[in-house]
Amino acid sequence: MLKTKVEATLGQVRPFLQRDGGDVELIDVTEDGVVKVKLVGACGTCPMSIMTLKGGIEAKLKAEIPEVKSVEAV
Repeated sequence: MLKTKVEATLGQVRPFLQRDGGDVELIDVTEDGVVKVKLVGACGTCPMSIMTLKGGIEAKLKAEIPEVKSVEAV
């Protein structure tokens, strides 16, 4: 259930990443609310990727899904 919510919310973020040649893949959602993602394409090598991860993806997921505690890149 939580994984489904996370995937749906990532779907809202994807168009912004894809516009810049990147994307995000959901790897796992742990029972304690840690979302593990992989930044791919331009996002995988971008020096601003940590800001995208924390300020964009993590902020959106936490705002939409209270169970999400953090987002980590793997």
